[in-house]
Amino acid sequence: MHEFGSPDVLMYEDAPRPDLLDDDVLVRVHAAGVNPVDWRIRQGMSMASMLPENPFPLVLGMDVSGVVEEVGASVTEFETGDAVFGVNGFPELGSYAEYSATPAEQLAPKPKSLDYEEAAGVPVVTQTAWQALFEYADCTADQRVLIHGAAGGVGHMAVQLAKWKGADVIATASGYSEDYLRELGVDEFVNYREERFESVIDNVDIVVDTVGGETPARSVDVLRKNGVLVSVVGQPSGALTTNHDIDVQVVSGRSNSPSLLTTISELIDAGEVRPTISAEFPLENAPHAHEVGETEHVQGKLVLSVA
Repeated sequence: MHEFGSPDVLMYEDAPRPDLLDDDVLVRVHAAGVNPVDWRIRQGMSMASMLPENPFPLVLGMDVSGVVEEVGASVTEFETGDAVFGVNGFPELGSYAEYSATPAEQLAPKPKSLDYEEAAGVPVVTQTAWQALFEYADCTADQRVLIHGAAGGVGHMAVQLAKWKGADVIATASGYSEDYLRELGVDEFVNYREERFESVIDNVDIVVDTVGGETPARSVDVLRKNGVLVSVVGQPSGALTTNHDIDVQVVSGRSNSPSLLTTISELIDAGEVRPTISAEFPLENAPHAHEVGETEHVQGKLVLSVA
């Protein structure tokens, strides 16, 4: 990117190989995940204010999957040839490229049961879902968990993690996704286009909201006393935080814990959770990937494949 704007500002061109700090790993990128935050940064919206005053040229991308090409002077946990996945630092970003300099603490061994494209769809959304359910809401077995936007990136991993924990999972999504979500283990399904979820659901312990808008305010009515509403799309209406019968939490950022990525990798290899990759695009088609993602009708994740 040389400026903020529409998908057309994403340029496929030569760029210098990134510099390697002592704590970095140079990853030969095989695939990069595409996340909503990517196009919001591209538009100059979400997190863009945290970038340097003149961040251009800027290479987007947080999710990374590939092979270690080189390690920094202080890195001992990885060596050349290791298959890894993880999350690029911010504001450096940089996974939409052939090479990415990624802090070693934000990488883990790639799940053996996934190819590189599948692995690239895991880190950001799965860590976000984990944080929402277990670090913010303390999800336990037999609780009722409502997940809004359950077919999306964070949503589809949250469904699987909640089921792994033994929770009873309710999902809202379009009717197109019902069969898909049932296959993931959803116990109750609400087609948001045909009925209002608050009219058919009650006694919920945890709400995980990936949608925003009016959804958090409507969700208050379905929560039990002392229930938890967790937003992964920013701060809900301020009025919600004054309601003493519920706890409102906002997932403020991804985890930098390599142990969490390792735990997720182990769960994947054990068959407990698995990412859905709805489409793969060659790196040069990143603008089209953003166009598809911005329709907000993607099941699971989109990824970029790097030749």
